[in-house]
Amino acid sequence: TTHYLFIVVVAVNSTPLTINAGDYIFYTDWAWTSFVVFSISQSTMLVVGAIYYMLFTGVPGTATYYATIMTIYTWVAKGAWFALGYPYDFVAVPVWIPSAMLLDLTYWATRRNKHAAILIGGTLVGLSLPMFNMINLLTIRDPLEMAFKYPRPTLPPYMTPIEPQVGKFYNSPVALGAGAGAVLSVPIAALGAKLNT
Repeated sequence: TTHYLFIVVVAVNSTPLTINAGDYIFYTDWAWTSFVVFSISQSTMLVVGAIYYMLFTGVPGTATYYATIMTIYTWVAKGAWFALGYPYDFVAVPVWIPSAMLLDLTYWATRRNKHAAILIGGTLVGLSLPMFNMINLLTIRDPLEMAFKYPRPTLPPYMTPIEPQVGKFYNSPVALGAGAGAVLSVPIAALGAKLNT
């Protein structure tokens, strides 16, 4: 019980880091147009967090539990933005749970083999998460309309959309940094799992 309560606390605190990887993912206007960054950062952040806590508890199902907490927390934030007068589609909630279930299934099917969970489970997450989120993002309204009509009050000036430059302002160094950081976190996670034994 203590382990699972610990995961609740950490998952809630890690959610802002995961959904705001590069300050793109949480908001519809950037999530769709930066889909590659979205996919790399989200799949990597999910695997890093879920693998760590799954190995910490040794219980298959922990990854799904972790993803569920992040999903609930994000829906609460979505509701908060909606209450402030922003449209329902202003925030896109990433679809983590199905990919986390594949990760748990791998861990269970390989008889709790941590290396298989990292390699096979991580690959399954990387392949499935973009697909689930592509379907998710197809259900929302035009993200460009959202960007111009409802600019975020916390958006820094260098990321503020300028209408004549549609299609150009998404090539931001922040996106490249987020993607590079996500890619580099994979070997770091594997190393951390190895040192955990």
